[in-house]
Amino acid sequence: MFYLSAVTLLWAFSFSLIGVYLSGQVDAWFSVWMRIALASLIFLPFLKFKGLPSSFIAKLMAIGGVQLGLMYCFYYQAFLLLSVPEVLLFTVFTPIYVTLIYDLLKGRFSPWYLLTAVIAVAGAAIIKFAEVNESFLLGFLVVQGSNLCFAIGQVGYKHVMEQTPVEVSQRTVFGYFYIGALIVASIAFALLGNPEKLPTTPLQWGILTYLGLIASGLGYFLWNKGACMVNAGALAVMNNALVPAGLIVNIVIWNRDVDLTRLLMGGAVIMLSLWVNETWVKRKAVTCSA
Repeated sequence: MFYLSAVTLLWAFSFSLIGVYLSGQVDAWFSVWMRIALASLIFLPFLKFKGLPSSFIAKLMAIGGVQLGLMYCFYYQAFLLLSVPEVLLFTVFTPIYVTLIYDLLKGRFSPWYLLTAVIAVAGAAIIKFAEVNESFLLGFLVVQGSNLCFAIGQVGYKHVMEQTPVEVSQRTVFGYFYIGALIVASIAFALLGNPEKLPTTPLQWGILTYLGLIASGLGYFLWNKGACMVNAGALAVMNNALVPAGLIVNIVIWNRDVDLTRLLMGGAVIMLSLWVNETWVKRKAVTCSA
């Protein structure tokens, strides 16, 4: 839990740094590419090449491509459509996806999870009750794409590391995770990026450097390492600790004009959906699969 808690505090500032200083000012595809490229530099010197099954390396690269590469492609686009508090609140679906993916790995699924989704969507509607538009709905779906990629990566990494036939130090293989992510980011920037919207100020370059080396480079390694040390329930809970931490940072420092009443009402309904999921839906799911 220590690793997950430390990264939660680290990432609490990332949402606002992206939303305030980068979104709409720096090309999102370049931001994704640079952040992953810098993160890769940290672990490439430790990379182990001998004694590893090629299938294991391929799985790590695929997980990195999804959890970091694809996730960032969705994530950075979301800030062009939504405010920082909205992006934060809509990430609360990630624990549900974590639970669903674990259940799928065990060969079970319950339709009761749809109840959780309906309640959570109602909370999202409250936040933008008077302003629900195409951009808001698209932004909501984009964040869910990001959440799903992040959940798949967490569960996949934990599963692969538990099933690996050889004893490995995570520090010596995590570079493959970033290589997979860098391949996805490079393709995305080559196809969709705008070279004319690169960072123009030292502050923007500094924020990208921090996000790449610290938030991504150290953050994802410690998060995935921590995920391997806890059960699925604890992992799901820690995913949601990011929401209040990020909201507090954003509202206190950058977004003091936010409509707190509507945000709190919608946020409360979204949190209710998680309570229903943890206390009632999961029991129903287990009963139905028994």
